[in-house]
Amino acid sequence: MTGARAGDGFPEIVVQRPAPGGGRRVTVGAVRLGLAHSDRDVIEFLRRAGLDDADQLVLGDSPAIQWQGGRPHEYGAG
Repeated sequence: MTGARAGDGFPEIVVQRPAPGGGRRVTVGAVRLGLAHSDRDVIEFLRRAGLDDADQLVLGDSPAIQWQGGRPHEYGAG
């Protein structure tokens, strides 16, 4: 499922730009899942949202995840 894209019946997953104090807000559609400080956090948030293949999505650099502002997988203050 790593080829999944938002808009192909797949939810829009956004990892927003790093916050000034560190961490990145994660959303699925209009739902805020939490503030992630690591890939492990993103995976857990997505699992709780019902995405069983969350580890493949995050660690496989799926195009279904939009990494906004900053490099993917970096969570420090921007």
